[in-house]
Amino acid sequence: MAVAIRLARGGNKKRPYYRIVVTDSRNSRDGRFIEKVGIYNPLLAKDSPERVKLDADRIKHWLDVGAQPSDRVLRFLDAAGIKERPARNNPKKAEPGEKAKERVEARAAKEAEAAEAAAAPQEEEAALAEDTVTEDAAAEAPAEEAAAEEAPAAEAPAEEAKAEEAPAEDAKAEDAPAEEAKADEATPADEATNEGQSTDEPAEGAAEDTPAEGAEKADDAEAKAE
Repeated sequence: MAVAIRLARGGNKKRPYYRIVVTDSRNSRDGRFIEKVGIYNPLLAKDSPERVKLDADRIKHWLDVGAQPSDRVLRFLDAAGIKERPARNNPKKAEPGEKAKERVEARAAKEAEAAEAAAAPQEEEAALAEDTVTEDAAAEAPAEEAAAEEAPAAEAPAEEAKAEEAPAEDAKAEDAPAEEAKADEATPADEATNEGQSTDEPAEGAAEDTPAEGAEKADDAEAKAE
């Protein structure tokens, strides 16, 4: 009879709980067993002391009589210092075969072709955009040159008009002293007229009758009437 130390599953659905048992290797996983030598609760944290519990004395006894632990149980025994686990090659990390390599290369080639096909339209659009930019710049350059030529031509007539207005302003400046002289000559005559007006005003005032003379004239008129 080949004796094994392995896990027997218990617990509910999606909440496993394992017992570490010594059993006949021909029995089912969760079937009959000879002795329970530990427990394993994967739902607990890895640093929890209740995650794995082992009966070291009974395990050593069964190892001495030839019991063979499973790989998972041997990991527990190695962590507890009961039995060393030899290094093994992981078959999942083995190098793939030739056909698998060929499939990987073919897949990489297809992905590269798809990436090139997707990048081609974008490159064409970028090239077209650059061409349109250059054409617009070339079309704007003659317009800017024409505007630069028109600007001096428009400024020249304005400068000429200013030059023509300048002599007229100089002539007005020359006429200004003559007008001032006329104003000076007219000043004495005006003063004389003003003086004459001032002398006549008292004469006009003198021509007016006084109140006493007016009363005498009224008495004479009444006497003649009688």
